[in-house]
Amino acid sequence: MPQVTLTVNGKSATVEVEGRTLLVELLREKLHLTGTHVGCDTSQCGACVVHVDGQSVKSCTMLALQADGATVTTIEGLAAADGTLHPMQEMFREHHALQCGFCTPGMVMSAIDIVQSHPQGLSEAEIRHLLEGNLCRCTGYHNIVKAIAAAWPVMHGKPVPVAAE
Repeated sequence: MPQVTLTVNGKSATVEVEGRTLLVELLREKLHLTGTHVGCDTSQCGACVVHVDGQSVKSCTMLALQADGATVTTIEGLAAADGTLHPMQEMFREHHALQCGFCTPGMVMSAIDIVQSHPQGLSEAEIRHLLEGNLCRCTGYHNIVKAIAAAWPVMHGKPVPVAAE
């Protein structure tokens, strides 16, 4: 069987895989990183989003062999070693942007890429449009959009607006 060598969450891994193995399967079944979810098997829901070489990718659409030599970040790799949450994770927590939590890992990973790709800022309408590849069946997206908007200044080193009391 072919081998794939990649860096996942800062750690090197070499894994034997069948040619048809998907990246999501490698992460969940071979590396036991189960935060990346499989929600639809058709790349419609976004629950499987990870970052591959800094870009968000639906890991159910990518063969593990295509990730050979890549750097992959999963939801497990976002928090600091001391447990400090990534700003996006913190904003999802602070703004109650999850209910059942199934979509949350992919939503957070997509949201980070959205914010990093828009240093000029984002409107609510733009955030909603850019989230179209991620489905949430619980929240109605309102708090997810609020969390992403709140994370933008933090992630770009801008002053954080003070909430009205």
